[in-house]
Amino acid sequence: MSACAPPHTHPHPPHRPAPGPRRFPLEGADLSAAVAVFLIALPLSLGIALATGAPLQAGLVAAAVGGIVTGRFGGCPLQVSGPAAGLTVVTADLIHRYGWRATCGITVLAGLAQLALGCLRVARGALAVSPAVVHGMLAGIGITIAVAQLHIVLGGSPDSSVLANLRALPAQLADLHPAAVSMSVLTLALLLAWPRLPGRVGRMLRVVPAALVAVAGATATAALAGLTLPRVDLPSWRSHALAGLPEGPVSGVVAAVLTTTLVCSVQSLLGAVAVDKLLAARPGPQSRVRRSDLNRELLGQGAANIVSGSLGGLPVAGVAVRSTANVNSGAVSRNSTMLHGVLVVVAALLMVPVLEEIPLASLAALVMAVGIQMVSLHHIRTVTRHREVLVYVATTLGVVFLGVLQGVLLGVAVAVAVALHRLTRTRITHDEKEGVHRVRVRGQLTFLAVPRLSRALHLVPQGAHAVVELDGSFMDHAAYESLQDWRSTHTARGGTAELAGRRGGIRTSEQVPATECQCRPWTPWRNHQSCFAGSAAAPAGREAAHELARGISSFQRNTAPLVREELARLAREGQRPSQLFLTCADSRLVTSMITASGPGDLFVVRNIGNLVPPAGEEHGDDSVAAAIEYAVDVLGVRSITVCGHSGCGAMQALLATGAGDGGTPLQRWLRHGLPSLARSAGERHGRPRLAGREPADAVERLCLANVVQQLAHLRAHGPVGRALAKGELELHGMYFHVGEAQAYLLAETEGAAGFERVTEGAAGGVRQDVGGDVRQDVDGGDGQDVDGGVGQEVGGGVGRGVGTVEEARGGR
Repeated sequence: MSACAPPHTHPHPPHRPAPGPRRFPLEGADLSAAVAVFLIALPLSLGIALATGAPLQAGLVAAAVGGIVTGRFGGCPLQVSGPAAGLTVVTADLIHRYGWRATCGITVLAGLAQLALGCLRVARGALAVSPAVVHGMLAGIGITIAVAQLHIVLGGSPDSSVLANLRALPAQLADLHPAAVSMSVLTLALLLAWPRLPGRVGRMLRVVPAALVAVAGATATAALAGLTLPRVDLPSWRSHALAGLPEGPVSGVVAAVLTTTLVCSVQSLLGAVAVDKLLAARPGPQSRVRRSDLNRELLGQGAANIVSGSLGGLPVAGVAVRSTANVNSGAVSRNSTMLHGVLVVVAALLMVPVLEEIPLASLAALVMAVGIQMVSLHHIRTVTRHREVLVYVATTLGVVFLGVLQGVLLGVAVAVAVALHRLTRTRITHDEKEGVHRVRVRGQLTFLAVPRLSRALHLVPQGAHAVVELDGSFMDHAAYESLQDWRSTHTARGGTAELAGRRGGIRTSEQVPATECQCRPWTPWRNHQSCFAGSAAAPAGREAAHELARGISSFQRNTAPLVREELARLAREGQRPSQLFLTCADSRLVTSMITASGPGDLFVVRNIGNLVPPAGEEHGDDSVAAAIEYAVDVLGVRSITVCGHSGCGAMQALLATGAGDGGTPLQRWLRHGLPSLARSAGERHGRPRLAGREPADAVERLCLANVVQQLAHLRAHGPVGRALAKGELELHGMYFHVGEAQAYLLAETEGAAGFERVTEGAAGGVRQDVGGDVRQDVDGGDGQDVDGGVGQEVGGGVGRGVGTVEEARGGR
């Protein structure tokens, strides 16, 4: 009820009983997800606390606070926060330098810094960090964790630095502790084997997290075998240490706070983006789960770090493993993350005797496995493909041998250096073959490369044919001016010059001059008729020929280099379209523009009024029937679309004069539209509607009825009928409103044929049933094509832009 409603206002409609109060509405999916995340978080929290050298309760405090506080106030509802492996090295270094209580104080200060950053709304800026730096940081932290925990796995204790741990490793290998090693090996074996259990029983067992199974198996084995080895020691909560003020040089404390803030923030924000991607890929409706608000997420993480540090807990950040488990378990709200934190509190208070039976070697093996997994082969392949291995390696080695903050700064510096090197390193070559001079430019064309470009261009002799291939993504003002000046001079002296972009063109910092044609391939068709100014010297009767020649010249210069490779492939392979598109000959209907299709996508038939003569009634004009037979029987198209349009001249002629057997050829052709005229004049409830409204006038009503009628004519053709009966063909109706630039697809609206608007992201696909009825396909969906088309999931659809969802997203 609104706060400003009068006291007597009834809070619910009289016909609906008021539901009972639900202060904490918990759904079954959230409950099961919370249990799954809790079972993963419990052993990992203890293991991370062990790896940092902090009191083991600190891991439980951070897990509980991360679940409850961040879950309640964070901007990513399904991201699970808590003690993260990525913070292990940072926290261990802080404890070694300042002690545990001061580390808690630094965690509080880092939380305050995160609150300030969230209030300044700079969260998106963290995503500007190169992924190679982030992956390198995680890999360096993972190596550091793995090397340190290896000593505990072998029965010893780690040092504070990687180098010291590596130097001490031979001595540790010579002094193995069999009990610790056996429990570590058992833990690792269960971790690896549990997710790979085969069969139906294996699928049922894999519901239990592998981390819980591994630690529980090692704990039970150690207890049954009576092994003597170090175990978890949870001191009384009465002696639990809280936060204290850090002591030491101010610069060192500031650096520690900045490091903690940086690692916590970057890991949490990247984790939130990853959760959004997981949600987008998860089947089922996502309406209840909103996209992450990164600034709010930063505020939630800051609040959690303040609370966790104040209560003596580890630093908090978003955790990938737990977040993934939460999403995959079907969580639908932030209640799952909050409930997992509540379960951690219950376990910390009631399960102390059970937790104290866990061998430290088992937790160390678990954390070591997590550290090894942080060195991701997928990330290495990605940075290799993008030629950023140097940035990745520099960051990793910097984190391992210098520290997290120093390693990240080193990685950023290397990333900037690599970017500058790529910007300034432009390779320009010149060669001549069969009288054609080619100047190839590889890289970014900036003012730094202008001298070399000028030298290469002056190697082209006067009057020669030259091709300049631009293999890059940017051209600045100086390079553009230099290239255009040379081109003008070269063509003025009798030569020819062709600019070709090997990767689909090059972006310049200059706008195209007004005297140039503005119609570029795959761009909006704006001011198309004014692209070529009329020639004052040309006679009026010859202007059309000049315009045609200029258009062909523009195609050869701008479009041909981009489509030559594709057309050569089509010439070799032949045409294999999947759709027959039957539309009007009206000059305003550009099928490739409407459907965002390309060469080879559509088999197009155009005629006056998009008419399909009924089977057996062609009377000397078999062209449409021949095209239908060829498309269905020879080309094997999967769908046929009849497309009408607004303001159709053929429909206007039908309304004005009708059609007969005699008269002009146009009148004789229009007789095939008489059934459409009868349908348009029929009963009102049987007339097609347009997007839920009545047609604007009689012409529009006839245009809509004509599409429906021509679909009926299509079904009477033998090849179409046979293909429909076999389920190999679908029919679709389409209406294009020229003035609105809006496409409509035929659908069923309350039992009558209607045309529904096609919009970006609209729900529900449209399909024409083989029996002739038109119905709504609940499994369909609309997608936006990369070139601006609209995709309709209709099992064939219209062109590349109105095909299946896969076609709509990526084209052919």
